[in-house]
Formats: sequence, structure tokens, C-alpha cells
Amino acid sequence: MGATSKSRETLVFYLLLAPAFLLVTAFIVYPVINTVFFSFYNWNGFGPLKKFVGLENFFTLMRDPLFWNALRNNGIVIAFSVIVQLPIAFLLAILVSGNYRRHLILFRTIFFLPYILSEIITGVIWRFIYHPQFGLLKQVFAAVLPDYAYQGFLANPETVFPAILFVIFWKYFGFHMILYVAGLQGIPAEYYEAARIDGASPLQSFLNITLPFMRSAIQMSLFFCIIGSLQVFDVIWSMGQGGPVHAAETAVVYLYKFGIKSSKIGFGSMTAIVIFALCLVVNVFYQRLTKRDEEA
Repeated sequence: MGATSKSRETLVFYLLLAPAFLLVTAFIVYPVINTVFFSFYNWNGFGPLKKFVGLENFFTLMRDPLFWNALRNNGIVIAFSVIVQLPIAFLLAILVSGNYRRHLILFRTIFFLPYILSEIITGVIWRFIYHPQFGLLKQVFAAVLPDYAYQGFLANPETVFPAILFVIFWKYFGFHMILYVAGLQGIPAEYYEAARIDGASPLQSFLNITLPFMRSAIQMSLFFCIIGSLQVFDVIWSMGQGGPVHAAETAVVYLYKFGIKSSKIGFGSMTAIVIFALCLVVNVFYQRLTKRDEEA
């Protein structure tokens, strides 16, 4: 009876696992394998695969200065998010982390609202705000600085990327703030009370209680931040397709523009593999970091 029961449990386990396995295989594993296969060909997406080029697409990608410019922009997004976005989100989380104050709950909701909007809608909204003739900023500058000739931040190669960085900050900082709020609310209040009784200052309580307890939340936030920064596309594309003169292109924008849109599926597949490899490295590092913390 014991063996029969165990066999039934094993059968039920595999039956329940089968739908998820099939979906992952169909929509993740199979496309990844196909992408690797296509990357070795010079193929426009139509007709049979005939022109095998090996690693030529990879070497072409590595020699393209526009690709390195796109990766540099991804690095700027990561640096901006880590240095500016996450600390501000953490500070706001501390300010609005109360459980029983209705106005704090209201502020948390307001700060989180931009994240609810889709990336495309966010880009379109801010494109209208930045519009050089009819945008909100045009009206603000006309009222506050009438002598300033506002030409639109998205039309200038020197200002387009900072303008997009602000939109990325506005869009995603609420998500990280909510992660931090959840972590802060998981810290027992008794620890702060004991520290206060022992004469610890607020800074000492923050360094010795808040930060150690928030380690997992901070690591998770950093992981989402870096992966999201490597994959950012929708907001940038909807705000000007990475222009003018490639000033705001990121790796995924480069992939879509010079791979998919230009009907260079083989080249685009190789670009996708490089981006996938970068994301995989970040994921492996994060998994090792979290595993080391669990073993400590």
C-alpha cells in the first residue's frame, strides 16, 4: 500500500507539473534555442536558412560603435537607478512605512500609481509633456521664464537621455519603495524599543537594525533594478525611438531597430543572445549572493 500511494503521489506531481513544463518549453526554451540557431545565419526572416555565417554576426556586433553606445546608455540607467532612484525610494519608504496612519497609506498609493501605468502609456504621456509647442513644460517655462526659448528636451541629443532618465525614475521608484515598505514592516518593533532603552541613537538603530533586516529587500530591489535597466525598451521607444542621432538608444532598442525592424533576424538574434547573457550573469550573481546569505 505504501509503494502504491507513493507512486500515485509521484504521478500526480508530474501531472500537475506537466502544464507548466509545456508552457515554459513552448514559450521560453524553444524560442531561446531557435534564437541561438538563427544567430549563426545571415537571414532576413523569410525563406529557408541558407547563408551560414558562423560567428560573423557576433564580430559585427562587437565592432559596431552604436552597440557599445547602447550598452553605455544601459550602464547610465543602471548607475542612475542605483545611485539616485533606489536611495530616494528607500528614504520615502521610511517616511511612509507607518501601518496605522491613513495619510501615509494615501502617500504610498500616490507614489505607486505611476508603476501601474504601462510603459507605452507612460512614454506617450511624457512625450506630450515634453512637446516643444503644446507640452506642459512649454507652458511652465513661458510662465516662469518667459525669456527662455524652450525647444523641447526630446529634440536635443544632449538633453534627451536625462529627460528619459527622469521618466524612468518617475515610473519605477514607487515599485522599489513598496518593496522597501514591505521589508520595513517586517522588522519587529520590539528591536527598536530595546535599542531606544539601551540609549541607541536613531542613526545607530538604522545601521544596526534597519539595514541588516533590509538586506534581502535591498538585494531584490537591486536585482530588479539592474535586470530592468538592461531590458528597458518601451518607454524609450515611445518617447522617440532612441533618437535623435542614437543619443537615447539602449541595447534592446538597438536590437529592435537594427535587427527586427531592419529584417536582419540573424544579427538581431545574436544581439538578443548577448543581452540574454548579460542578464544571465546578473541572475547567477544574485542567486549566489542570496544563497550565501541564507547559509550565513
